[in-house]
Amino acid sequence: MMWYYGGWNGWLLMTVIMIVFWSLLIVGVVALTHYLTNTRRGHQPGPPSGETAWGSRRAEDLLAERFARGEIDEDEYKRRLTLLREQR
Repeated sequence: MMWYYGGWNGWLLMTVIMIVFWSLLIVGVVALTHYLTNTRRGHQPGPPSGETAWGSRRAEDLLAERFARGEIDEDEYKRRLTLLREQR
């Protein structure tokens, strides 16, 4: 048998280096995955400037959807749309 100079110290050093190597590799892959998934999520389009997340454009879209589904009639649609546009 051929032994590394220093006996068990050599094997211990190689074991520690191997554990550190694989730990850094795993942490790197996890960090890269986390970065890539958050980057995609972070670039979602926001509301136009001057409007809040529940801004008037979204409210008008919801109102138009309700009108298209027949939940409200034309008079109520026009009345609510006028009210929304006056609040701007």
